Amino acid sequence: MADWSNQLMALTVLAYLAAMVCYAAEYAFGNRSHIGRAATRPAQQLVGAGAPVSPPPDDLVVEEPPKRDRGALLGLIGVGLNWLAFALHFATVVTRGLAADRMPWGNMYEFILVVTLVASAVWLGVLTRKPTVRHLGLFAALALVVLLGAAGLIAYTPVGPLVPALNSYWYIIHVSTIILASGILLIGAVPAAMFLVKTGYDQGKRRFPYTLGAKVPPAATLERLTFRLHAFAFPLFTFGALIAGPLWAEASWGRYWGWDPKEVWAFISWVVYAAYLHARATPSVKRTTATWIALVGFATMLMNLFGVNLFFEGLHSYANAGGM
Repeated sequence: MADWSNQLMALTVLAYLAAMVCYAAEYAFGNRSHIGRAATRPAQQLVGAGAPVSPPPDDLVVEEPPKRDRGALLGLIGVGLNWLAFALHFATVVTRGLAADRMPWGNMYEFILVVTLVASAVWLGVLTRKPTVRHLGLFAALALVVLLGAAGLIAYTPVGPLVPALNSYWYIIHVSTIILASGILLIGAVPAAMFLVKTGYDQGKRRFPYTLGAKVPPAATLERLTFRLHAFAFPLFTFGALIAGPLWAEASWGRYWGWDPKEVWAFISWVVYAAYLHARATPSVKRTTATWIALVGFATMLMNLFGVNLFFEGLHSYANAGGM
């Protein structure tokens, strides 16, 4: 089963990569893209500052049939590949759990594997509910490919039993809640980043990365989606990090809080996300400012996942052992 899981993991990354390529093709070559608009621009807009071209007589006008949007077709193929990648991803996690004979989130590699699975499910749910945000698929798939690649190259751990400290029912309650919250926050960071890009593009900025804002949904749509995802994830993160975590710590180590590096960074993430929600609810705070706070929160989550596990020693240092 462990070998099956490893092989499925490779196929999962390839499927997400193929989906990303299709999303990128739609983004670049769809009829409504910059290239598509240039190709279908009316003739009178191409004559520069001179007099507009007179339209031909009615009897000489030949109506052309509407062209098929090949970019949209590629986008739909990307969605199909995204679903295939999710199925392969799910099979990867299931076979990993069967091989280990436990819930498959006992170390850093497995944690990333399951967080990205949740993120993929959240993205497909958002896409099903709001098909108009499909152009975000390029960036969602990119995030999944990067994190899964990091899991395989940096954090891979052979299947093994849990360390004794994790043999508790809190292992399921605490870690599963953190996984759900982290997966939602991962997808929440995508519209947050693109909201800032779109806002800059709407203000006339045409250098990279603002040029990426040409095809994404309206800024207001991106900002609302960012807020809803964060508002949904924050209570889950609060319960997992500040309630279930301390209760498990007291049962395992005899204290609720010990300022362990992972505890400290989890608290920092909680404070930053709380600051985002507070800023978002404060009329005097600009939406761009609030969104920057949300992205800082995601950066602290990445620090907690990679930096703390790889560079700090503590009671939660399970990057290459049996648990998180």
